[in-house]
Amino acid sequence: MTGVHQSAQKGFSTQATTYTQGRPDYPEALKTWLAKSLAIGADSSVIDLGAGTGKFTRLLTAITPNILAVEPVAAMRAEFIKNLPALRVLEGTAEAIPCEAQVADAVTCAQAFHWFASEAALAEIHRSLKPAGQLGLIWNVRDESVDWVAALTEIMTPFEGDTPRFHNGKWREAFTGRYFSAPQLSCFSYSHVGTAEEVIFKRVMSVSFIAALPAGQNEGVARQVRDLIAGHPALRDGQTVAFPYQTQAYRYQRLA
Repeated sequence: MTGVHQSAQKGFSTQATTYTQGRPDYPEALKTWLAKSLAIGADSSVIDLGAGTGKFTRLLTAITPNILAVEPVAAMRAEFIKNLPALRVLEGTAEAIPCEAQVADAVTCAQAFHWFASEAALAEIHRSLKPAGQLGLIWNVRDESVDWVAALTEIMTPFEGDTPRFHNGKWREAFTGRYFSAPQLSCFSYSHVGTAEEVIFKRVMSVSFIAALPAGQNEGVARQVRDLIAGHPALRDGQTVAFPYQTQAYRYQRLA
């Protein structure tokens, strides 16, 4: 699939299973946000764009069965099918959504919009939505006020390169007021609880630009993360770890 950043294509192709295991789910409070802010109900039609392995899609299934998942990376689609075999997941990109015009009541993008933030993508999302449709962008943002979380960021940042990221805010530049209203932001606290291997090590190793590194550099990152886990007093003795996040959810109204 053309138009997919090389970090996403390579990294997510090699670490799709690790992504499923290491990435956090989403707070239950998002169900209320989806129902009230995005007006998603049992009869609503939703496109989950950049659906990945289906982590966010699974949350949507508690509200509506009418979901079209779209994901460009084949390995991620294969993992999606294993996790959610009853749902449709189609190959496609934000610039070429495989659907007719004005078919969706809502489009959601979880952990994804920064990859394809452009006027072309917003034009295509606008085309796919019904006139009163809503766009929801969701990210689980690491709480770097916690020292060991900040240390993980210090390990990863040198390898970021030109990879599109949520934290730099460049994705906001795509919104010029042509296709969508100004956003309404809602925030939720969330902790991903599990073993350090699950919620820390696999979380880091599933980051696209880390997974895409040459073997030697990838192994070096793995050693640094394991050393942090083994040496930090909040991590080394615990059977479980609570990885803190703030879930940020942005609502945009489709403009005529």
